[in-house]
Amino acid sequence: MLDKSKTYLIVGLGLLGGRYAQVLSSHGYHVTGIARSRETIDYALQHEYIAEGATENFDALVTGADCIIFGLYPTVLLEWVKQYGHLIQPGTMVTDVSGVKRGVVEPVQAALPEGAEFIASHPMAGRETSGITHSAEVNFAPANFIITPTDKNTQAGIDWCHALAEELGFKRITILTPAEHDYMIGYVSQLCHAIAVSLMCASDNTELAKYTGDSFRDLTRIAHINDKMWAELFLWNKDNLISEIDMFSDALQSMREKLVQDDREGLEEMFRLSTERRSAFDKK
Repeated sequence: MLDKSKTYLIVGLGLLGGRYAQVLSSHGYHVTGIARSRETIDYALQHEYIAEGATENFDALVTGADCIIFGLYPTVLLEWVKQYGHLIQPGTMVTDVSGVKRGVVEPVQAALPEGAEFIASHPMAGRETSGITHSAEVNFAPANFIITPTDKNTQAGIDWCHALAEELGFKRITILTPAEHDYMIGYVSQLCHAIAVSLMCASDNTELAKYTGDSFRDLTRIAHINDKMWAELFLWNKDNLISEIDMFSDALQSMREKLVQDDREGLEEMFRLSTERRSAFDKK
């Protein structure tokens, strides 16, 4: 259980940061926030996502926080910690929502003051929308949550991050190393976005909406994409993503060859394997 006497600071009140603030505040926690725009802070205050917020001169918010959650892109997170990390007090528990971990976790851990602990985590609950005005659309209940500790983390820190995920309502909580996380995310998230984007970029037919079915809509939903965030995530994890794209290309090429050869049996075998693996996935 989390301690409701603690103050939770959300740095970056975007889609996920805003949702964290909303859920924690609704559960009775004291939540403060830092954002780049005054409009975001005003929205969060008006909707009671936070009790106090600022866009600048926020030293007191940082020093007064018992727990800090970074809702920032990787590059912005590193820049923020480099500039303001010294304000974080010993004993503060810190986590993030970043979609990549290598190149992020160790530099942040090294930059924090002695006694402050950064336990990296990734809520697998994003949407194709962005910004705090859409944060209420995010549903943590069916989603997975990944904690990526290192040997610098304590069991108390890991337990705190686990309790945070439980309080937020995540369905399944998993622990991976940062490298394991990035390898996995290259397939289950980034490759999916790459395929959806490629599908939409493969044809400039503006009349698609008139005759597409649910399969096309479902497959390309995530092609409505936050360009700045996903370009950054792709590049930070490009070695894993390139490998996954190559693997997917091989599978697609195998299907193409079966079509060229009129290999009905081969196609049916691929379809059976696909159905079998999807059925196993649905049971979990």
